[in-house]
Order: sequence, then C-alpha cells, then structure tokens
Amino acid sequence: MTAPSLEIRELTKSFGRFTAVDGLSLKVEGNKCVGFLGPNGAGKTTTLKVLTDMIFPTRGECFLNGRSVQQDRKRALDAAGVLIESPEIYPSLTPFQALEMVADLRGVDAAERRVRIPEALSEVKMAEWADKKVGKFSKGMKQRINIAAALVSDPEILVLDEPATGLDPRGMVEVRDIVRGLKRRNRLILMSSHILPEVTDVCDEVALINRGKLLFYDTLDNITARFSHGMVSVDVSFAGPVSDADLSGRVQPIANIAGVERLDPRRLRLSLKGGLPEQSQVLRALAGLDLGLVGFQESKSALEEVYLSQIERGD
Repeated sequence: MTAPSLEIRELTKSFGRFTAVDGLSLKVEGNKCVGFLGPNGAGKTTTLKVLTDMIFPTRGECFLNGRSVQQDRKRALDAAGVLIESPEIYPSLTPFQALEMVADLRGVDAAERRVRIPEALSEVKMAEWADKKVGKFSKGMKQRINIAAALVSDPEILVLDEPATGLDPRGMVEVRDIVRGLKRRNRLILMSSHILPEVTDVCDEVALINRGKLLFYDTLDNITARFSHGMVSVDVSFAGPVSDADLSGRVQPIANIAGVERLDPRRLRLSLKGGLPEQSQVLRALAGLDLGLVGFQESKSALEEVYLSQIERGD
C-alpha cells in the first residue's frame, strides 16, 4: 500500500498587492503528524485553503497522493478530510444528524455511513452524545464534532487548521488528546498552529513558515540539534538563597555548565552543553552540593528557542 503524501509546489497566492504565500514548496510523505507552524498572518490558513481547493493559487500547484488539486480536484480531495477554521453546526441537529449530512455531501454510501459515523464519533470521544442537540454543547464539544466531520469519509490525509484555537485550557487538552489518537490510525496529518506546546506535544515533524515563505521542514529532534548549537537552557530552583560564593565556587565549575544567570536569590538559569546525558550529570552534581535543590527544568522548549530566533531574523 502506497503511503499517503501531500505536496505544495512553488505556491504563491496574492491578494491585490499583498502576497500571503510566496513561492512555498513542501513535500510530506508517510503516516505522521506534521505541525505547520508560524505566527499569526504567516500564510498558514491561506496555504491550506489552496491545498484543499477552497481558493485558487496565483501561481503553483498542490497535490494529494500525487493527484493535482487544481487539475483533478475530485479525485485528489477524495483522499482528504479537512477542517479549515471552525464551521458552525446547526444547533437543532444531533452529532449523528450533522455527520449524516456531511457524509451525504461527501458521497459516502448508506452502508458505509452506518459504520463510519459511529467510528468517527468514537475517535473524537463523542459517542455518548451522538443523539443530543448540538446547540447545548460547549465550544470544545462542537470542535470535536467538526473533527469527526473531517473523519467521516475515513481519509488517508487529514488537514486541520488550528483545531484548538479559541478553546479553553480543558478544550485544548481534549483536542490534543484526540489528534494524538488519530495518529494511531496510519494517517498523514497536517496541522497548522501557532501554539508551540501543541506542536511539541503531538507532532513528529515541523514545517515553519513566516511571511508566506518556508523557513525549514524537519523532525523536531533534527531542528533542535541544527539550531541549538549543542546548548540547552534550564532553570534551577533551591529551597533557600544561593550565595555568590556558592554560585562561583561550587555551581559554575560543574562540568557541562557553560554559563550561569541569577534570576532571583533562589533561582538560576544555566546554559548547558550537550543533550540529556549531560543534563542528567549536571542534575546529579547539583543535588550532591547539598544546596537544597528543589527544581530543574528547561527554561523554554528547544522548539520555542528555534521558533523565536528564526521569526525574529525574518528570513
């Protein structure tokens, strides 16, 4: 069986004098979740709308499973489930009725609907609410139904446009859990986001865009290794104040500590060389100093450091 794939080839989309997407090319293959990351206004939603034939490109072409979206729309989109922005659901409908309507629009036959609708509701953890009126649902529950609508045709490729945006913390966690579960069904998922923890939590690879241009596309591990230059920043906290003498005479000399910044009397920010084994060695050494170590964690995610550095450069 051929692995699912999507390709964006030299895509440009202009609105008058404003260029939202500028010569962007991206090819993704295999069963994985790819975070399509960038700040607000970077061109993420515009790119996904062209990819799913909701708007036409100024130049360029998009492909789903090798079929051109612009030249062979129906067959290309047959492989895809799409959630762009957050469509409203008729409040008088139940989730089952809403998905029946979507399945009808997608051309899913009656026999397959009887299987796929319960499966889709189960995947988004909404099976027990299948016959309740949508109008009484929370925003997070409605978003889960929208994701189920994208799943009702059992797509190989799933395109999600910032699925957790606008939800409360509980709703965001629920959506992340659902996306994590979707990965187990051997799909290619392209999920746009500007929420870094969301991408780090659920995605295998990241494509970062800014001002309509692709800055890089790679695995999370390769990205952090490429841009962090072998350094990581960790915040360390102690039960009581750390004296200047202990800081300079006992903490700074520890192997693999490249720099120390005092955040307050009880907290330090350390720049460390190497990866997890070196972090473990530093943690053991700090604990052995008997200074009352109570906390040790990365000051910000490696992806956040890369993201900020690349966006600020504006390349």
